Amino acid sequence: MNLSRAGVDIAKSVFHVHAVDRHGQPKWRAKLKRNEWLDALCQRLAPGAEMGMEACASAHHWARKLQARGFRVKLIGAQFVKPYVKSNKNDQVDAEAICEAMSRPGMRFVQIKTVAQQDTQAAHRIREELVGQRTAKANQIRGLVSEYGIVAPKGI
Repeated sequence: MNLSRAGVDIAKSVFHVHAVDRHGQPKWRAKLKRNEWLDALCQRLAPGAEMGMEACASAHHWARKLQARGFRVKLIGAQFVKPYVKSNKNDQVDAEAICEAMSRPGMRFVQIKTVAQQDTQAAHRIREELVGQRTAKANQIRGLVSEYGIVAPKGI
């Protein structure tokens, strides 16, 4: 098949694909299991074809896998896909909306993160959460000891 662009709605175990030819005509729609979807794409789409996904959980992982297989990958923020959902929201309709959104000339895309960038981001998020938990615990202790007439100074 001469497929030039595909939108993929990724999930935990089932992925929906909507692919079009160079004229934008739908040519392939599929519901694929997690362990078979990459091979199915490689059989149907030529290397260099554009693949689009919403920038959500695991999207960067799959984007790197697709890039390694020769595809051009574009990640789109969910807020930019939503206007292209034509009917009742479901996974297949989302895949079609992703495919449509990525064809728009003024579309903004999310940069694909490397593993090192994701590691750094994860460390920052974990640290931020720990700091918040520490502050909450200090405030809780301060409140509890004030019930006994002890005034604790502000701060950790």
